[in-house]
Amino acid sequence: MRIGMVSPYGWDTPGGVQVHIKELAENFIAKGHQVSVIAPVSDEDAITEEWLVNAGRPISVPFNGAVAKVLFGPIATSRVRQWIAQGQFDVIHLHEPVVPSLSLLACWSAEGAIVATFHASSPKQKALTAVSPMLEPVLEKITARIAVSEMARKTLTDHFTTDAVIIPNGINASLYRSAPENYSWKRPFTLGFLGRFDEDRKGLGVLLAALPHILKKFPEARVLVAGPGDADAAYKKMDAPTRAKVTFLGRLSDAEKQSFFKSIDIYVAPNIRGESFGIILAEAMAAGTPIVASDIEAFNAVLEGGDSGTLFHVGDSKDLAAKVIHLLAQPNLATSIAERASEAAERFDWVSVADDIFHVYELAQTLVGASHPTVTLSSDNRAWKRFRNDD
Repeated sequence: MRIGMVSPYGWDTPGGVQVHIKELAENFIAKGHQVSVIAPVSDEDAITEEWLVNAGRPISVPFNGAVAKVLFGPIATSRVRQWIAQGQFDVIHLHEPVVPSLSLLACWSAEGAIVATFHASSPKQKALTAVSPMLEPVLEKITARIAVSEMARKTLTDHFTTDAVIIPNGINASLYRSAPENYSWKRPFTLGFLGRFDEDRKGLGVLLAALPHILKKFPEARVLVAGPGDADAAYKKMDAPTRAKVTFLGRLSDAEKQSFFKSIDIYVAPNIRGESFGIILAEAMAAGTPIVASDIEAFNAVLEGGDSGTLFHVGDSKDLAAKVIHLLAQPNLATSIAERASEAAERFDWVSVADDIFHVYELAQTLVGASHPTVTLSSDNRAWKRFRNDD
């Protein structure tokens, strides 16, 4: 199959949507499909994927509590149209088509089988509600819709009169399961944090506020912080005892991230808001790493209400400290929870997730090819539990 994928966000900027598209493309290419991805790119020299098409340099705009690098305008529109015309795709897969960027442009220009994945979740917003009547005619062109979580699906249904099938983000579970430990990182009572730590919504401040309480019980405890951000600025906000217990690792490669999870005793996800799924949790689960996470809706779903990890009250540093101390004091309990989590992580493996997405592609082709499509949905396949709410 000839598959075209569209990323709305800057390709060379770390982000869950970009990782999802990259790994999905690689999975399909490995199976013999022809895949082309178009995306905004800040540094063309950094492109390593032969199947990636540069649509131009993105600009930074605030979106969903973060800063997104997107691309819009007449030049971007022309490049998207050329890419569609040259690609002759059997299916075009848009990601975040309501974001003012390439996916929306592609939705305007494309015809035929169009699949869209909705990643973001946010409370009902007046601004998006106001523009939804303008976007709905465009979204009606989409043949099949996917949401990565119930929260993402609810965001879609709240703002637009449409629905989506839920297919989660994917991970290469075997890579996390078999990753080696990094002995320069591995020490007793090591906590790990991974994310854009200078974004308040990621919750590093909650973890740092919990650290003094943890140190009273476990003076040897320390925190490894991985991900982009200004480490010097973060250090300046800490007192001397906290600063001595925190190490910033910077951005990690994929292999380093896999070893990171294997080299810590507990992965802490103190996120405050703005998460629709929690791919980092799925990766930590696959690695067999005990997790303590805030009880935001997305994390509660991934951790199955606490069966696959320990939840604390969002924003409550004292509760976070208590949950971390409890696991550090009972390593057998931590191991037992992590083993359950590792088994549960298989549902996020690309082996099943990519197959579910490909079935949606085939269904989209069927619907486009039939004048009055009649589709029998398989009740034993989770990809068909929700499909479309239109005729």
